[in-house]
Amino acid sequence: MGMLGTVVAYPEEVYPLVKLKLAADRIRRQIPAEPHWAFSYSMLQKVSRSFALVIQQLDPQLRNAVCVFYLVLRALDTVEDDTSIPSDIKVPILQNFYRHIYDREWHFSCGTKDYKVLMDKLHLVSTAFLELDRSYQEAIEDITKRMGAGMAKFICKEVETTDDYDEYCHYVAGLVGLGLSKLFHASGSEKLAPDNLSNSMGLFLQKTNIIRDYLEDINEIPKSRMFWPRQIWSKYANKLEDFKYVENSTKAVQCLNDLVTNALIHAEDCLQYMSALKDLSIFRFAAIPQIMAIGTLALCYNNVEVFRGVVKMRRGLTAKVIDQTYSMSDVYGAFYEFSSLLKSKIDNNDPNASLTHKRVDAIQKACISSGLLSKRSLHVYESKFHCVTLLIMDHYERIHLRVVRLVMACVRAKEQVKIRCNLKLYR
Repeated sequence: MGMLGTVVAYPEEVYPLVKLKLAADRIRRQIPAEPHWAFSYSMLQKVSRSFALVIQQLDPQLRNAVCVFYLVLRALDTVEDDTSIPSDIKVPILQNFYRHIYDREWHFSCGTKDYKVLMDKLHLVSTAFLELDRSYQEAIEDITKRMGAGMAKFICKEVETTDDYDEYCHYVAGLVGLGLSKLFHASGSEKLAPDNLSNSMGLFLQKTNIIRDYLEDINEIPKSRMFWPRQIWSKYANKLEDFKYVENSTKAVQCLNDLVTNALIHAEDCLQYMSALKDLSIFRFAAIPQIMAIGTLALCYNNVEVFRGVVKMRRGLTAKVIDQTYSMSDVYGAFYEFSSLLKSKIDNNDPNASLTHKRVDAIQKACISSGLLSKRSLHVYESKFHCVTLLIMDHYERIHLRVVRLVMACVRAKEQVKIRCNLKLYR
């Protein structure tokens, strides 16, 4: 709804939003000079702005390793996602991708837009990879090999059962969790986390993305590529694409709720993983995406808009999560609040209502029993002022500009102040 809408409906989000914008501007100015690192970090900002923000706080050597790791796996994912590549060409590339990252001369043109640029200039990422410490290289090679093999397996196999679903998500995201744990350990900053917890960190994020991206994936050109397990969706429709149509909205939402409930089973493992992290920069790097995931699931749950467009957290709330996540108290508070939002949306007539209640209750019990539950509110619920925002935007544009300029001046000066926007100013 724009910056002015945020000022009126969510005034507490203005300060984090401005901080986030200034942080993004600062990152763009800090691109390394060397061509291969300049390409890697600038490409990271293009393919994932949120990831580019959270990665910056890491120790420089670990940051370089995580940047390369992300881009290598993004390139691998680009090959997998390109439905125009014949399987007999795609499968060997996926299986041998871990070898190609050692070859500065290798590239394979595929994908679109920024992803095509990444693939065409992958030799620059390979150059950066070859400058990493050997311990980082070994971790990245191992995960790339295992992920490529798993992706190749599912090129010729549909996601039929929930076991298939978990296996696919393990290959494309659980292994990312394992790889990051290896990199954290190789940096000397963390103990090596148990594989099952690392896996759950990846599965929680991946299942959230698969749920949220239904419409984009079903409309993929030249052909759709879906990962909703047949074992779940076939209970509600004869064909997966049936959920796109308005007349099937009730069944579509029931299937959606079933999948969200399935994803929630990983939340407790994620909380356990994050609670063991010692390094603050690594903690924030791991925790912010997990909070975004539970928030996205809460927004998607029982929401037919998943089948009509894109459902995601508003930018101001994202900025607030980034600004306020520094401890497990913050994480428990966010998980509790987002799970409360989800719980408030449960329809007792939904086929999975009792199981959803059970899983939400388990998450909230874990938050409470920690003894660290933060009382600070993220204000995830819709503001009662939202509906009048558009009516006052034009009239108070000048006030809005003065408020934003004031906030930006305070942030730039690094003043330790809290900006409180009183809605009486707009009356």
